[in-house]
Amino acid sequence: MPGKNARSAVTCAGLGLLLCGVLLVTAPGTAGILDATWTAPTTNTDGSPLTDLASYWLYYSTSSSPCPGSSSVQVASPTSSPGPNQTISVSLTGLTTGTLYNVAVSAVDATGNQSSCSSIASAVARADFAVSPTGAVNFGSVNLGSFAEQTLTVSNTGGETVSGSASVAAPFSIVSGSPFTLSGVGATQAVKVRFTPTTTTTVSTNLNFTASGGTISGIVTGTGTGSDTTPPIVTITRAIDVTSPVISQVSLSVTSSGATIGWTTNEPSDTQMEYGLTGSYGSLAPLNTALVTSHSQVISGLAPNTWYHFRMRSRDAAGNLGVSGDYKFKTRAH
Repeated sequence: MPGKNARSAVTCAGLGLLLCGVLLVTAPGTAGILDATWTAPTTNTDGSPLTDLASYWLYYSTSSSPCPGSSSVQVASPTSSPGPNQTISVSLTGLTTGTLYNVAVSAVDATGNQSSCSSIASAVARADFAVSPTGAVNFGSVNLGSFAEQTLTVSNTGGETVSGSASVAAPFSIVSGSPFTLSGVGATQAVKVRFTPTTTTTVSTNLNFTASGGTISGIVTGTGTGSDTTPPIVTITRAIDVTSPVISQVSLSVTSSGATIGWTTNEPSDTQMEYGLTGSYGSLAPLNTALVTSHSQVISGLAPNTWYHFRMRSRDAAGNLGVSGDYKFKTRAH
């Protein structure tokens, strides 16, 4: 590229890519990475020593001619005067895993003069995280009412912090290890998956690991067998009421031909109340049964100037019976 002086362009020699193969077959995603490595230039186009190297432009594309005009990353030069065989390495991120990329680089001096592009190198973007084991994971035959578990390992293969989660459909479930954060290359997280069959059939579904915008999918499979012989677990959350109602008379209003009896109870207001009357002390007539919501009862049609005997009985919803004490009253004379 023409410049203002003899050092207007610099050459870039020895570009190469570290060809890192696909570590795991992945669903298309934007979490792929490539490691690009090239040898720094040491001279200008006129043969003079290079003393003002500023940066590089690293171009990458799925097309056959990435440089210039494609996606690019500017990389600062660690030194303005590179020594012999000095290499520069950069990781390209956010690529589509499993896709072939073509990469080239150019160098820029301190005054902005840019060299021509290097030769092109190619490689397939790999995932920045991996899951093992690869392939289908078989949980085998599991009795209904029971379960089986398998542990998979998700690992950081790119170096940048990877955060994500695992998901799977029923009758499989994630027991532990999700979500996960993997800081630095080589960091791992164990993810435990459970198979709990509900039918006597073979079930297969996708187990998905999603992180950094990409997804790694695998197949999990298992077969339900036998019949459910595991009894349910019952937990008592409310005990049955075994306490009899407590009754007490609180009011009595008497006339010559009747009386109004009031009482209280520790049961709700819709408790069934029973009462009885007699004209002779100690001999109660058959008990009347009525649903009394007011805890009060009017007794009419009685003889004037006569003693009557009564009591109340309360039966709650659980069938417990409470009986009041014996009471008596005398109607008024005309």
